[in-house]
Amino acid sequence: MSGDNPGGATASVSTHILDTSVGRPAAGVGVELSVRTDSTAEWSAHSVSVTDADGRCKDLPALPEGTAHARLTFAVEPYLSAHRTHRTHGEQGEHETGERGSFFPEVTVVFAVAPGEHYHVPLLLNPFGYSVYRGS
Repeated sequence: MSGDNPGGATASVSTHILDTSVGRPAAGVGVELSVRTDSTAEWSAHSVSVTDADGRCKDLPALPEGTAHARLTFAVEPYLSAHRTHRTHGEQGEHETGERGSFFPEVTVVFAVAPGEHYHVPLLLNPFGYSVYRGS
């Protein structure tokens, strides 16, 4: 899509999460999409969603006209807590501690938007790290 704004075209956002520790989509993760009109404006909640079995949010609505920045907040702690057991290394080798949790309780990504553009923002997640990028 063009960065031009023919007829006041709005921007759109999509996302998905891949759990890189198991090579599978992360289903059931809460995602909040917020917007603001410039860097000094307050954030306004725009939409909430939950990743499907494919790790995707397919129901995020178009951004309001005048949006300059978008923010995706991924509530990853419940997902990671439900799917992880921490490992420890000791004198008797590696073993599971039975503790569950997450180093990152949430991941927040802020990005600039232009009218008429589509932004696909994938999250690659593991218990102790993450990466995001602008996809297609």
